[in-house]
Amino acid sequence: SNALRMSSGIQIKPKTAVQKSKTSPVPCSPEPAIKPQPKPSDKLNPKTIDPFGAHSRPPSAFAAIYTKGGIPCRLVHGSVKHRLQWECLPETVPFDPLLVTLAEGLRETKHPYTFVSKEGFKELLTVEGAAAKAIPLLPRLIPALKATLAHSDDEVFGRGLDALVQLSAVVGPSLNDHLKHLLTNLSRRLMDKKFREKITVALQKLEQYGGKATVTIIKSKIPTYCSI
Repeated sequence: SNALRMSSGIQIKPKTAVQKSKTSPVPCSPEPAIKPQPKPSDKLNPKTIDPFGAHSRPPSAFAAIYTKGGIPCRLVHGSVKHRLQWECLPETVPFDPLLVTLAEGLRETKHPYTFVSKEGFKELLTVEGAAAKAIPLLPRLIPALKATLAHSDDEVFGRGLDALVQLSAVVGPSLNDHLKHLLTNLSRRLMDKKFREKITVALQKLEQYGGKATVTIIKSKIPTYCSI
């Protein structure tokens, strides 16, 4: 170094520190969450609704009763169609309040409540002595059926119409005193072409089960009805 300074008079600057060639690893960004693909069976088997889920709405009265075991039957999924399994013989089940609860459940729009209410109402009315048990409950059944027939959902209305015919077949002329409360909703739906034939058949069934007095009641609300 002394020889270099003497010969050239140029002072050589010391070399800068060599940077490390190895850089610290860059942290990996988290991979985006992959949404699970729906299974083919999801389309075939509707999911059961958990009414007490964290993000679900408050359960309806029927859903709460069903979840707590207040309805003595359960849905059994079959390979071809579903069915109800009763925990005890339907003949031994008290109609009050179960038949009223099932009638109120006809307004449900979620599975399995739709199936349980529809099938439960129908099967309970087929037991021996159903008429004697159902007639005293008509003042409570009619408001539930009226709300079902006034529902905006087409499937709910269809279930209500079927239930009305089933009830009429059991209680017969006893329904006449309450029938006028239901005919207004049927008259409105008659304007819809997709329900016109179904409602007409239902009215004919009501006349068949209710007798001649039913015709006068129907015509008071639906003047265009033609008696069978």
